[in-house]
Amino acid sequence: MKILLDTCTFLWIITDDAKLSPHARELFSDSAHDIYLSVVSVWEISLKHAIGRLPLPKKPDHFIPAQRARHGIKSLVLEEAETLYLPRLPEIHKDPFDRLLVCQAIIKSMVILSPDELISHYPVRCMW
Repeated sequence: MKILLDTCTFLWIITDDAKLSPHARELFSDSAHDIYLSVVSVWEISLKHAIGRLPLPKKPDHFIPAQRARHGIKSLVLEEAETLYLPRLPEIHKDPFDRLLVCQAIIKSMVILSPDELISHYPVRCMW
């Protein structure tokens, strides 16, 4: 299974946060799954860090790639087809980052690992 991490899920994995559900931990830890972090999440983390809303121990350009490598998480690029899918989504979620993650998951047939209930209202597999 190809799993796309929601931004908060990535942050909870790398910090071993108790907010990460047991099922999410199990899915992430299963070596049979390919785990991805989208550049959309990297953008979100970088933006929030730059405006002071997300403290990190190092700058994002060093921290994020190091954490991806440490945890065996692959990078997922954003492609034109995924952005062009945006108008097809119903207006369920207002967060543009989450909406792009949903588009990526739909186009690439991925499961989103997220605690966000709103994401599960889209035509995409969402697990937690």
